[in-house]
Amino acid sequence: MFERYAIFYTPPSGAFADFCASWLGWDNRDGRKCVHPQIADLDVDKLTQTPRKYGIHATLKAPFRLIEGASQNQLKTATSQMAETIPPFRLDGLSLKHHRGFLALRPRGNITTLNSVAQHIVETLDDFRAPASASELARRRQANLSERQEKNLMTWGYPYVGEDFHFHLTLSGRIDPGLGADVTDALAPHLLPLVPRPFPIEQIALMGEDSEGMFHEIQRYDLAG
Repeated sequence: MFERYAIFYTPPSGAFADFCASWLGWDNRDGRKCVHPQIADLDVDKLTQTPRKYGIHATLKAPFRLIEGASQNQLKTATSQMAETIPPFRLDGLSLKHHRGFLALRPRGNITTLNSVAQHIVETLDDFRAPASASELARRRQANLSERQEKNLMTWGYPYVGEDFHFHLTLSGRIDPGLGADVTDALAPHLLPLVPRPFPIEQIALMGEDSEGMFHEIQRYDLAG
C-alpha cells in the first residue's frame, strides 16, 4: 500500500525515458536512484531536487489519498477498465521551455484530445479520492488561486484541471529566468534529439507514493479504445 496514488503519463522504456530518469535522479519505473549526467557547469542535483520524487512524468490525475473502504486492487481494476475506453493519440511534439518559473517539456500543436482525455481521467477515477485535508487545501491556496481554480480544488481536489490543465513533463524546480535560459540552452542538445516527434501517448501509469515521498510505477495500461 502507498500513501497516495496518481495517474501520470510516463514515457515507455527507451533512451528518452532513461535520460530523463538520469537528469532527475529517480527512476519511477524501477524505483531507484540514478546518477545525474554531467552537462556543462550545471548543478543538476540542485536544479532537480524538487521534482525528483515524482520521476519523469506529466500529471493526468494529481496525487490523492484513497477514500476509506477503497483498495489498491479496486483502483487498478478501475484504471484498467478506463484505459480500455481511451484511444491512443499523438501530439505534434514537445518543446523545452522555461515557463511559469520552471523548466519543462510542453506540448506542441493541437491539444484538444489531450485535454479531453485528462479531464476524463480526473472525473472517472474521482470516486476513489478521499477529500483533501485542511492542510492540503491550505498548501494549495498558497498559490493565490483564481476563483475557477478554487472551485476546481473543492470539486476535484486539485486546482489545475479543465481550463487550467497544462500538460507538462517537469524537469526542474523554480529557477529565475536568466538561469532558466542558460539551463535550457545547455540541456536542449542532450534531450531534444531523444524526444519522439510526433509524440505518441499510448499508455498511462498508475503511480504510488511511498512513505518517503517517492513515486513508483504500480502498473502501466495501454490505451486501447
